[in-house]
Amino acid sequence: MKKRILLLTTGGTIASGDKGNGLTPVLSSEDFLEYVTEFREICELVPYEVCSIDSTNMNADYWLLLVKHIRENYNDYDAFLVCHGTDTMAYTAAALSYLIQNSRKPIVLTGAQKSILSEITDARKNLHDSIRCALDERSRGVLLVFDGKIIAGTRAKKTATFSYNAFSSINFPLLGNIQDDRVTYYFDFRMEDSPVHFHEKINPRVFLLKLTPGMSVEIVPFILKMYDCIIIESFGVGGMPDELTAAFERELENYEPHEKVLIMATQVTYEGSSMGTYKVGKQAKGNLPILETYDMTLEAALTKIMWILGQDVRDFSTIEWYFYKRINYDIYRND
Repeated sequence: MKKRILLLTTGGTIASGDKGNGLTPVLSSEDFLEYVTEFREICELVPYEVCSIDSTNMNADYWLLLVKHIRENYNDYDAFLVCHGTDTMAYTAAALSYLIQNSRKPIVLTGAQKSILSEITDARKNLHDSIRCALDERSRGVLLVFDGKIIAGTRAKKTATFSYNAFSSINFPLLGNIQDDRVTYYFDFRMEDSPVHFHEKINPRVFLLKLTPGMSVEIVPFILKMYDCIIIESFGVGGMPDELTAAFERELENYEPHEKVLIMATQVTYEGSSMGTYKVGKQAKGNLPILETYDMTLEAALTKIMWILGQDVRDFSTIEWYFYKRINYDIYRND
């Protein structure tokens, strides 16, 4: 019996054409079937257009729409393939890792740096590799497949703007690769002995504050008023200027301990944070109720806290427990 794959398209470069105003999605989900005819004998690909957008316009509402379609069709398909624009695909892969947990069925995301309509393109290879990955009996959970790499959904980051080798697995090895039509895994998937769990709530009120030398602290009251979580993208291993730490201390006195969450991340792509290394980090961690990303990607940290706050958690210790709970290889703490 042939496996069934639900092909969910969202637009992106892979589906784009240029009508004179720059690339924009033009292909329907059904159009993709013309490029996968060689798989007709081994699987049934059923197309469905979730949306048709440049992935710059991707947001939490679309993530929840993807979850809805996967949940409603979960029992009828063996795998799910999401075609997505590359610019925000790492965020979507991370978000789906938290919104759909413990899936024995693969949920594979892919895209392309060049449109599938182009004569020279990476789109066909990525699409074909993703189907092979989705059909593989060992594939589980949320995966991102690009340029022959199989990356955990929480570890992917776009690290090149034009090259076909656009995505990297950050602070974690590749799960596997696809070469000469063959899927090779380096990891055995270890999953909880429980059924798939779908989450349908998310809190998008998360703000990323990127530190720059000498930045003003006047923004602190405004972002705390507007957002429930502030991720501070710091320099190096993690720390804040003394003035900024003091500003957060003052303003947090106006809120209950669980009302506002601070998370320390790093602007450096590899090797993660370590707030205890320098006084500026140690002081911030000692004086503020702050979580630390350690080796997590920014994409994973941001979408994870959105998911946690969407569960209506009412105390900081529970938020902390969920944030440091390992999901889809997202964190390996190094205190």
